[in-house]
Amino acid sequence: MQFDLTIWLLVFLRASALLVIFPLFSIQNFPVQLRLAVGAILACLLTPLLPGLVSTPHSLVGLILLMAREVAIGLLLGFVTRFIFYILEFAGNLIASEIGLNMAATLNPFTHLRSDIPGMTLYYLGALLFLTLDLHHALLIAFQRAYTVLPIGGGHLTSGLFSHFIGITSNLFVVGLLIAAPIIAVSFLINLVFSVLGRAVPQMNVFSESFSFRILAGLSVFGLSLTLMAQHVANYLQRLPDDFLRVAQLMAGT
Repeated sequence: MQFDLTIWLLVFLRASALLVIFPLFSIQNFPVQLRLAVGAILACLLTPLLPGLVSTPHSLVGLILLMAREVAIGLLLGFVTRFIFYILEFAGNLIASEIGLNMAATLNPFTHLRSDIPGMTLYYLGALLFLTLDLHHALLIAFQRAYTVLPIGGGHLTSGLFSHFIGITSNLFVVGLLIAAPIIAVSFLINLVFSVLGRAVPQMNVFSESFSFRILAGLSVFGLSLTLMAQHVANYLQRLPDDFLRVAQLMAGT
């Protein structure tokens, strides 16, 4: 098929918008020039495989609106792929608050933002699993397959899309709570034990005495349950290509 520069530009915009939010490709240390180069290469590879535009814009305003739509589609698809990392950050914040490590925040090299130690550990875990499971390639393949259900200029907002995102957002809190559940349970038991000791020995400073036990027990359980957390995160990650295509279908109205 003949190479169409207009189609290449529209594919490049969707791919570049996707890479702005795409996991690991969107980190601060990833050069913007390299991100644009990856988007350009993807567009070059996909453009010959795509059919021509159903309706070519006849004005500059129509072309700009079509370009803005492709950017919005790319951002929305990239947002879907980042949900797992939002879940891990949420779970890390829960764990840090339960074991008293809220003040021990450090700089996350991936996001260049302050992050709790448990949250950063889970972020590293998610990044390693993302690469180990070869999901960056699987999602790029899903991006190519998305054009079969969501062609250029064919996306629009639907009620099903809103319902799907509300379900994903509510599931975010449930999954984060499940990841942090062992540490929350241990913290509750320690608080319960020291509450009883505080009643039995009123002279005991329950808060200061329980603080070290909460940190020691919380970190121990956190380390012992990392394998279970990794399995839970891996199960969620493996669903990402299907979720990616599902969002594309919902934007296409199917």
